[in-house]
Amino acid sequence: AILLTGFKYIGEYITNLEKEGHADDFIVGMEESYGYLLGIHARDKDAVVASQLLVEMAAYYKSVGKSLIDVMNDIYAKFGLYLNKVDSFEFEGAAGMQKMADIMETLRNNAPSEIAGLKVLEVTDYKDTAKTGLPSSNVLSYKLENGNGVVARPSGTEPKLKFYFTAVAANTDEAEALYGRMLENAKAWMEA
Repeated sequence: AILLTGFKYIGEYITNLEKEGHADDFIVGMEESYGYLLGIHARDKDAVVASQLLVEMAAYYKSVGKSLIDVMNDIYAKFGLYLNKVDSFEFEGAAGMQKMADIMETLRNNAPSEIAGLKVLEVTDYKDTAKTGLPSSNVLSYKLENGNGVVARPSGTEPKLKFYFTAVAANTDEAEALYGRMLENAKAWMEA
């Protein structure tokens, strides 16, 4: 399931699964700030279990003659390299808060048809609870060609507009270059 960012939503999802008698269906929860949860014993990030999983993976792959880097490179060769980056733009004071609101409204009402030369395939406005099935949130998601994407949202705690970029390519250099083009589009949106 795709949820809003935050372990409170992952915990709520687990609780709802429990109420339906399907708690065992939950396997793993993750959030963009590197929080991980395996199983339902906790309702928050659990670095101890995440570390244990990493050690178990390292031991298993060592037993078959591979390192974790070898496994990652095998995954990249099979599925491509997914580069995820977050960039924030700060806006101070009341005028800054209004500027952020204006940028979000522009992106909401005049969605770009392409970003970094990639066609925008779908725009999801997380204020539209009927479409997302999630609580209303000031978040916009742009699904691009080839698994690429951009998500825009104001920070909930700081005067920042945050952009989450996913650049998919065959290797790191190509992914970094694509991310750079996406970032340039975002910078242009800040100046509009």
